[in-house]
Amino acid sequence: MYFTLMGTVVIAGIVGYAAEKTGFTHNGIIPSIIICIGGAFLFFFLRVMFGIGFGSPGLNALISSVGALVIVPTHWRR
Repeated sequence: MYFTLMGTVVIAGIVGYAAEKTGFTHNGIIPSIIICIGGAFLFFFLRVMFGIGFGSPGLNALISSVGALVIVPTHWRR
């Protein structure tokens, strides 16, 4: 479980950095990485507690990171 958690953090960080560098988001590198890691943590703990997931832990981290990047910044913008 510990290695899965660390892999989730690494994948979420890479997704946040890549999203900012490709122009998918315009939050800044650090805020995008923080948003991705937060979404990945949330989904990781949902999977541990309730068994909700998309399959492999890597796929869960990828989908939850992108989902957090889409939901969080657009929710707070005017």
